[in-house]
Amino acid sequence: MILSRYQQALARRSQHWSPTTRGLLWTSAAGFIFSMLNALMRLLTQQIDPFQAQFLRYAFGLLVILPLVWRGGVANFMPKNMRDQFSRGLAHTVGLCLWFTALPQIPLADMTAIGFTGPIFIMIGAYLAFKEPMHWERWVAVALGFGGVLIVVGPKLSASGGWYHLMMLASAPVFAVSFLLTKAMTRYETPGVILVWQSITVSIITLPLALWVWAPLTGWQWLGFLVSGFLGSAGHYCLTRSFAAADISATQSAKFLDLVWSALMGFLLFSDIPSQSTIIGGVVIASATLWLARRESAKAAARKRNAAEVEAEAEANGSP
Repeated sequence: MILSRYQQALARRSQHWSPTTRGLLWTSAAGFIFSMLNALMRLLTQQIDPFQAQFLRYAFGLLVILPLVWRGGVANFMPKNMRDQFSRGLAHTVGLCLWFTALPQIPLADMTAIGFTGPIFIMIGAYLAFKEPMHWERWVAVALGFGGVLIVVGPKLSASGGWYHLMMLASAPVFAVSFLLTKAMTRYETPGVILVWQSITVSIITLPLALWVWAPLTGWQWLGFLVSGFLGSAGHYCLTRSFAAADISATQSAKFLDLVWSALMGFLLFSDIPSQSTIIGGVVIASATLWLARRESAKAAARKRNAAEVEAEAEANGSP
């Protein structure tokens, strides 16, 4: 009851927000959750094989959302296009194989820097596949955000890792394909359906790889994967909501906030003190994101005013 009242209050407060602002907030929430998930998965993949880890990550993601599927009715979670669901699952699995293999082998700063090439591939793909408009503000926000990333990670990049760096880099365009397929599916599938079938398809596709390298787990490792299931499902739900709320290219600048979340996780969990470059870069990243949100909101408000003025003028002139 209390939760319902909070949800209603939040809905009332957010009614005036532009679609881009909603998308940016959902993307920021997804980044925060994924930062916690990445820290946990890095620890687990240093203990067990990456292929087993990626299967368990999505199998537990499916396990934690099954009660919601049962409560909402299985029929309501059946996809309209099964082939698209498995195509997206296959693309995501290929990216996961590359990402999980490289994850325990390269420094965290290197991994983060390489991962931020993703928005570039997504923006290019969104323009080519969906013909999304590329306003100059979006390019500026992404450029500033990427500049902030370089400020943060530039002094920390190492030359170690060899082929693992290339594997992590190769995962970025593959994940971009997966996210673009998700964006396409939001036109006819609900976020819940996409979330459930991502867990199903990835679990099915990765099961043979996991069985090939399977090893017994400790109690703490089982608990870790259970937590990863909750975090992964919540993160992908937020990401899917952001794709449904706004143009995918409009929300990519918020991805750079992931570095801020990572620094926060390091400070709270491991007492890591952010360096000066991290603070400066974080300010640049946050400023770019907030600037884009304000610009897009102002443009949306102006469009509404113009539409209202045109309608009022038409009524005054007696137009039907």
